[in-house]
Amino acid sequence: MSLKQAFSSGRSVLSFELFPPKTDAGMADLMKSVEELNIHKPDFFTCTYGAGGSTRDRTLTITAQVRSQWNVPVASHLTCVGSTRYQLRDYLRLAQQRGVDYIVALRGDPPKGETSFTAVDGGLRYANELVELIRAEFPEFGILVAGYPEVHQEASDAKVDMANLVRKVDAGADAVVTQLFYDNDDFFRFRDECAAAGIRVPIVPGLLPVLSLNQVQRITTLCKAKLPAKFVAKLEQKDDADWQFAVGVEHAHAQAQGLIDAGVPGIHFYVLNKSTATNQILSNLTGLNR
Repeated sequence: MSLKQAFSSGRSVLSFELFPPKTDAGMADLMKSVEELNIHKPDFFTCTYGAGGSTRDRTLTITAQVRSQWNVPVASHLTCVGSTRYQLRDYLRLAQQRGVDYIVALRGDPPKGETSFTAVDGGLRYANELVELIRAEFPEFGILVAGYPEVHQEASDAKVDMANLVRKVDAGADAVVTQLFYDNDDFFRFRDECAAAGIRVPIVPGLLPVLSLNQVQRITTLCKAKLPAKFVAKLEQKDDADWQFAVGVEHAHAQAQGLIDAGVPGIHFYVLNKSTATNQILSNLTGLNR
């Protein structure tokens, strides 16, 4: 099924994001989590891709196994970092051969130790250029791009960030998946701004359930997402892993329920290769049209 078909089916589109583990034991745990998440009949799984192709083989191993074992569409992330146009084409051809259905097209973060993004000679500078390449030369791929409810940390302001998103959509993206956020008002404002800018493709909220206070503080520091003060205060009430996990699940469930009630086209969960939190959230949602 194409992405356009998935989002026009009248169902709430559900997807989960994985990342390539570094060990065989981690891979086994990941596949167990995928099996458990499949009870929710997801529309697709995505798998991240290391800068410069550092996890290329493992990314495609994961997507191929998920697709063949559970007969569910899969998407590979692909970034511009460290790759020439020829290398990007090579990866896309290999992804084709390995049964990848969709591509999450990203510029990518600067390599570790660098503060700004610089394209390699013969490479691409922006995500919209990657979308253009895929749409022109590999039209069978569905294309997802990233959106930023709280503005990309490198953008000078929200208008510049929105202009960048418009370019990605105009280049041929089928849907926008947002970076994680913890206040639904940020998403609703962003959705309205997308509509005002003429973006008509689905805007899918991306949720990362909090597993612990330390975890979410580390992640939000990296991506500059805000944590609501009341949410942090509740997490801080007990220095206890079970308490913080339960509070995180409660908050993510409230977010997901509020988004569904507001008519979002679907939800994308950043599951961190674990199933327990997302399973609890989905098992208690109402109105998710599956």
